[in-house]
Amino acid sequence: MNKNLNPLNWTKKQQIIGGAVAIVLIGGVTTGIVANANHKAEVRKIEQLSKEKVEKDKARAEKAKQLEKSNEADSKKLLEVAEKTPTDKNIKLAEDSILKVKNAEVKKAFDNQVVGIKNRVKLETEAKTAVSNYQKDAMNQDKYKTAQQAVNKLTSSYSKGLKDTLNKQLATSKKQADDATKAQQAKSESDSKAKATNTNKEQSASTGSATNNNANVDAGTDSQSTVNNDVASGSNSYGGGSQNNYSQGGSNTSQNNTNSGSSNQGQGNSGQNNSNTNTNTGGNGSNTNNNGSNGGNNNNNQPQTRYVGWVSVDGVRRYSQTFNTLGEAQSYVDATVNSAEVINLGFEHSIRYGVEPA
Repeated sequence: MNKNLNPLNWTKKQQIIGGAVAIVLIGGVTTGIVANANHKAEVRKIEQLSKEKVEKDKARAEKAKQLEKSNEADSKKLLEVAEKTPTDKNIKLAEDSILKVKNAEVKKAFDNQVVGIKNRVKLETEAKTAVSNYQKDAMNQDKYKTAQQAVNKLTSSYSKGLKDTLNKQLATSKKQADDATKAQQAKSESDSKAKATNTNKEQSASTGSATNNNANVDAGTDSQSTVNNDVASGSNSYGGGSQNNYSQGGSNTSQNNTNSGSSNQGQGNSGQNNSNTNTNTGGNGSNTNNNGSNGGNNNNNQPQTRYVGWVSVDGVRRYSQTFNTLGEAQSYVDATVNSAEVINLGFEHSIRYGVEPA
């Protein structure tokens, strides 16, 4: 070993310089150690910040996920409310809630559901309008077909209750229309029968009148024969007191007896008019006998049938009125059944109607 390298052999000056160098070296080492320590601390700080950022991002993502689920759940509930009660307000609330949904696929499904609700409301409105129009004109078959087609379009499960109600209203109005048609047909048949009956009565009356006239003519003929026989065997007029059976120089004049046959003209219930006149002319005077005429009785009183038109609600006759003719009663029933009051009652009650003799 070189003795010059041994610090013990250094001179004082060399020792001072060597000490200074040693201090510098020691300072450098210390600085390096400190710098290294600071670097490690910085690394640890960066790592901590990164970890915290990751955790915050993770928490933020979880929060967003939970918010999305909440928004979807809210939209779903509001859509259910809109399905059951599709008012403008409920549909608007559902649409506003869907705007908060971020998931594109879920949002599209919700939007399609809203479109479906609006279309269903449109079909339900058209069906209710068509049924109402038919109820106001139940004899119109075209309106019945239109209403039936509109009701058949209600295929949604949410429309089932309304569809059942509308079908019931259609059936009720259809039955009322059919009953009215049958009543009108029955009226026409009744009028035809009544007309035929009156014609037969007139023909019978005419035939009876002719028969009575023939009978009276026969009776007049018989009466005339009887009178003629009486003339042949009756008393004789005489003059001067000589009797008819035996006369000397007297005159015997046969009796002149005139009898006009009775006449009878009648129609319906008219009676007979008979007249009999006998004239006996003798040598000393004349004797005239007139039988009075007898006029028959006329009877034009015939029973008149009246008719009651009625409309019942749940089996109770609420509307009823009596008329002199079947046509008036039927017109009253038609007007009452097609009135706004009875149509509104038909939505929740059973309506029946008819016409019958009073």
